[in-house]
Amino acid sequence: MLIDINAHVGHWPFKRLDYNTCGKLVERMNRFGVDLSVVTNLNGVFYKNVQAANEELHAEISSGGGRRERLIPFAVINPIYAGWHDDLEFSLGRMGMQGVRLFPQYHDYRLADPSCVELVKRVRDRGLPVGLTFRMVDSRQRSWLDIEEEWALKDVIPIVKEVPDAKYLLLNLANGIELSDEDEGLLRRADVVFDTSGRSITDLGGLLRRFGTGRFAHGTHSPLLDYLTGLLRIEALRPDEADEEVKKKLRSGNAARILGL
Repeated sequence: MLIDINAHVGHWPFKRLDYNTCGKLVERMNRFGVDLSVVTNLNGVFYKNVQAANEELHAEISSGGGRRERLIPFAVINPIYAGWHDDLEFSLGRMGMQGVRLFPQYHDYRLADPSCVELVKRVRDRGLPVGLTFRMVDSRQRSWLDIEEEWALKDVIPIVKEVPDAKYLLLNLANGIELSDEDEGLLRRADVVFDTSGRSITDLGGLLRRFGTGRFAHGTHSPLLDYLTGLLRIEALRPDEADEEVKKKLRSGNAARILGL
């Protein structure tokens, strides 16, 4: 079984994207043997009212073609936008979304903002994960209209300190991975799973030794990144880095656990 914990549909204002609809994503999943994908609507990164993007995603998944059985929708929530409590309840309750994605760099707040902390606690209380993305696109190639800010691993520590018992998906790790001993201990104790899409995952074997084999899962960050690199990092692990049982955890087991499948 193969699960992708980091896929998207929708548009990016500064770049043409292919395979960015639910139908096209399922076609790509079929081609490359992916059984399930966690999916987020990129439009929610840019809409002032992000709930419209969640409604778009729900409608597209509900339109047939086996999408409901293959796609795991995550809602985009902006905790500093009026009405976010209602958006959260409607998305997770009425629309049945199975997690939340946060985009503080684009929605202009900090992870330790009280509203963000409250949001993460509400998601935690439902037993669902929160997805945090270290970068959406490489800032060195960004449009002049796009943001420059990218995160390193240390930048997610504030919310983990505030809500240490939540579930976190840490996605597209693409910058520095250095941590103080205290922060590394905190992250080791937390329920976090990194996806394999990011540039900093090149030494996956070393990261498995550092954080443990239960902390990583297949992810593509598609269609912003290519569809295969995240999986190749798993399949390229040497026998002394990961046996077949560990690779099964990376392909699907760790994802299934944190997603509650």
